Amino acid sequence: MPELPEVEIYRLYLESSSLHQPIENIEVDDPKLLTVPFTTLYETLVGRWFTGTRRIGKNLFVLTDGPDPLDQPVIVHMHFGMTGDLAYYHSSLDRPKYARIVFHFRNGFNLGFICPRKFERIGLIDDIPAYLKRKKIGKDGLAISLSELTEQIRRKKALIKPVLMDQSTVAGLGNWIVDEVLFQARIHPEKRTENLTDDEIRHLHDAIQLVLTTAIRHEAQYRDFPINFLIHVREWDDSPYDDVEAHKFCPRCGTRIAKSEVGGRTTYFCPNDQQL
Repeated sequence: MPELPEVEIYRLYLESSSLHQPIENIEVDDPKLLTVPFTTLYETLVGRWFTGTRRIGKNLFVLTDGPDPLDQPVIVHMHFGMTGDLAYYHSSLDRPKYARIVFHFRNGFNLGFICPRKFERIGLIDDIPAYLKRKKIGKDGLAISLSELTEQIRRKKALIKPVLMDQSTVAGLGNWIVDEVLFQARIHPEKRTENLTDDEIRHLHDAIQLVLTTAIRHEAQYRDFPINFLIHVREWDDSPYDDVEAHKFCPRCGTRIAKSEVGGRTTYFCPNDQQL
C-alpha cells in the first residue's frame, strides 16, 4: 500500500516529468475513480498545465495554471489507494497496464494514473487547508514538530499504535511504518498514551523522522533498508541477512519477533526491547 514514502517518490517523479506541459486531452476508463464528474474534470483541466506539487501524508496535491491568470485556483488531488502509481510515457508507446486515467500533454507525452485495484481516486479542490480540515488530516509526518506531536498524543487516551495510525494525529503513517517507529523507539504497541513519558514521545518523534527519511532515501525498496530495521520480518522482499532465519529475530537483542493484533491490524514487535 502506498504510504507517505511512496507518495513522496511519486511527487518527485511527477515534478521531474510532467510540469509545464499543457493538457490536451484526458481519458478516464472508469468514472468511479473520480471524485468529480468527468465533464467537470475535463472542462477544468484541458488547456491548463501542472506547475508544482504538495504532499500531505498520503495525499498528493498537484497545482495548476492556465491561460487566464485571474482563474480561481485549481488543484488536482490524487490518492493512491492500495496499489496506485504514476507512469510518464510517450504517446507512441502502449498505454501502461491499469493506466485507467491518462493526461495527454500537447508535447506528445502522457501521464498515466495506475489503478490496479480501483481504490485510487482523482479529484479537484480549490483550497488545500480547507480540504485537510474537512478530512481531519493532521500535520505531515515529515513536517510535524516535537511539540505538535506531543500535543496530539497528550490529547488522547488510547493505545499508542492506533493513535499514531490516526491520520488526525500525524498524516502519512501506515501499519508497517508505525510498527517500525515503535520498534526504533523501543515502545510497546499497546502502551497507553497517558503512560508515555516526555522522553518516550521525543524518541517517537525521532523515530518517525528516521523511518520516513530512510524509506524515501531507499525509494521504498524494503530489501535495501538497514539490517537493524524491523521491516524485514514481514518478508515483503529479499532478506538482507545471510542466515535465512535471521529476519525473524530482533536485530538488537536476538529475541524472536512477536506477532499480534493491535487495533485490528497485524503487528510485529520485540517482546524484550518493547516491554509493556
